[in-house]
Amino acid sequence: MIYEMLNADDTERLGFEFGKKAKKGDIFSLTGDLGVGKTVFSKGFAKGMGIISSITSPSFTLINEYYDGRLPFFHFDVYRLSNAEQLYDIGYEDYFYSDGVCLIEWADIVKELIPNNSVWINIKKNLDKGEDYRLIEVCK
Repeated sequence: MIYEMLNADDTERLGFEFGKKAKKGDIFSLTGDLGVGKTVFSKGFAKGMGIISSITSPSFTLINEYYDGRLPFFHFDVYRLSNAEQLYDIGYEDYFYSDGVCLIEWADIVKELIPNNSVWINIKKNLDKGEDYRLIEVCK
């Protein structure tokens, strides 16, 4: 499925819609260059899950856990990992195979550890269509 976003609000709204539909055990894998809106999408996603906490990118902690929504939400940012093996140190399998929902920014870095049932979401800029334009491709 392809979505065209004209601004950050559109990206956040799309994330919200995905978050509303997320169910226990779901894994969403986000990819895209720096500054394309992965965290904006993630914030909308969390709101769609009913999370009321402030959502921040876990760039330095690798994972933020939220329990104030309709399901536990585990927000990963693996940008700073040099290889997938480093995910073992945080016990990633406990999150991936839980009753919560996982969303992984920079998932392509740890692609070999992502389960086959993950929904892949790739966000791209197209400056020819405007600075705020984003093309979001979703693959299951």
